[in-house]
Amino acid sequence: MLSLINAGLVGTKAIPGGGLLPMVAGLAIAYGGAAQLIAGIWEFRTGNTFGAVAFCSYGAFWISFYFIVHSVAENAPTEVFAGLGLYLWMWGIFTTYMFFASLRTTGAVALVFLLLAITFIILGIGNSALVGTKNVTNGTIKLGGYVGIVTAIAAWYASFAAVINSTFGRVMMPVFPMAR
Repeated sequence: MLSLINAGLVGTKAIPGGGLLPMVAGLAIAYGGAAQLIAGIWEFRTGNTFGAVAFCSYGAFWISFYFIVHSVAENAPTEVFAGLGLYLWMWGIFTTYMFFASLRTTGAVALVFLLLAITFIILGIGNSALVGTKNVTNGTIKLGGYVGIVTAIAAWYASFAAVINSTFGRVMMPVFPMAR
């Protein structure tokens, strides 16, 4: 949803409290935040360090994003974009090193992390460029939205493949296992 908004394909206002961001905030706290945090704890319990770090970290990302959306007023100073840009850059750095760790999982998972790192970096650049303007979007943020949509498609494929392959007990959708 957020990538569709960033790309300018849906929603009329990309500011907190306006347009579709309250819907994104609800998904962020429940599905993106709580559900991933719980999944990460389960991964930790099974001994999967990569899954635990990934799910817990991105769960925390979405929970923090929820609070960012709810703490920034509609008429916030444009300096907030500098903070948001830095926030996205930091997640881009984290996601980049998680991409390298993902090279020991599957090609499908590695593709998701590569695209997500690119998305965060593009959005970090785009939000940083908004400082001192009254705009809430620019071409770079729109590009980040489109890359985010491609990232979502890759993530849906990877998650659907994991579920369908596990359910049927055989490979129905290839995930391209990497060297272990």
